[in-house]
Amino acid sequence: MTPAPQRTGASMDAMVIRDEVRRSPAYHFRHHPQPVKLDQNEAPDDPGAVLAKELAEAVAALDLNRYPQLHPVDLEVALADRVGWDPDGVVVAAGSNVLIQALVIAAGLGRSVLTVAPTFAVYAAQAGLLGVELVEVPLGERFALPEQELTAALEGRAGVAFLADPAAPTGNRLDAVGLERFVSSAAATGRWLTVLDEAYVDFAEGDDLDLARRFDNVAVLRTFSKAAGLAGARLGYLLTKPDIATQVRKVLLPFSVGALQVAAGLLALRRPDLVEARVRVAKDERRRLAATLSLLPGIEVFPSETNFVLFRVGDPTAVHAALLDRGVVVRRQDHLPGLAGCLRVTAGHPHENDAFLSAMESVITQGAHSDG
Repeated sequence: MTPAPQRTGASMDAMVIRDEVRRSPAYHFRHHPQPVKLDQNEAPDDPGAVLAKELAEAVAALDLNRYPQLHPVDLEVALADRVGWDPDGVVVAAGSNVLIQALVIAAGLGRSVLTVAPTFAVYAAQAGLLGVELVEVPLGERFALPEQELTAALEGRAGVAFLADPAAPTGNRLDAVGLERFVSSAAATGRWLTVLDEAYVDFAEGDDLDLARRFDNVAVLRTFSKAAGLAGARLGYLLTKPDIATQVRKVLLPFSVGALQVAAGLLALRRPDLVEARVRVAKDERRRLAATLSLLPGIEVFPSETNFVLFRVGDPTAVHAALLDRGVVVRRQDHLPGLAGCLRVTAGHPHENDAFLSAMESVITQGAHSDG
């Protein structure tokens, strides 16, 4: 009997890799090694490296030869105490991205993912990779919550709805009354989990925790990456009802949050003074960035309750390149729906923001001069 011919190369890959994975684009981020880095909404570094020094001491006391807790109970309890939440309803994972994936698997697989556009790209990316129907509703005028369209999209479907509040990459808060009506409509179906992504909540006036307290189908997603300044530690957490938390934990891999991550998270919770100081500076600098940019000709600045400012220029390609030439990197957003001409700048250290504003003034002035 003649053996079947062996397939090799691309033909073999086509058989062993799922079509959903093949169709999904890789997550893309281009690193620019400029000295003034204001493109990823990170917190400025820790002045005096206080947190780093204290973390080094905490790490020295760890038994790194031992597995961590099955899930990080100590950190979950500490978060529950800080927020005023049932510890059984707190889920910590190795970054909010991991929790987004877990939520899609737990509530969306074989169903639908509902969100707005533009928004955080990971929602759509996970829907695509996992072969879940993706329903994206365009934001309204001035990035308003499209409440009626979102509510209509619930009909005849089940799954998980992701809404970032404050919104990313636009920076605005969602209309509270409209958001509550949508959450109520989703709850009434009995088929939808609503996830409110509050990555930037520390920089905003108010939060959505009351919705998660009042409705059984709501989960609030938060992170240590922004205000806590621990983007490198990769820690995110979910606040929801205990039953939902129990189901989400089933999806997460065991022992997936390491002792080093837990130590960093616990330390950040023990030093709220450092976090609060960072937030105060970020909010002041955000306001300064917005006010100064609005004085430059040809620039439209959008309201923000985050640690970044979204703004529109006439030629985003040229402005971005000119800033790079001056040692400053910001984030292009002009490829996203509804964001033609837009760039985004993070509120960094005051001296970094000074460098950015000086570079912007130079770029805009030279552009205006050449146009004349």
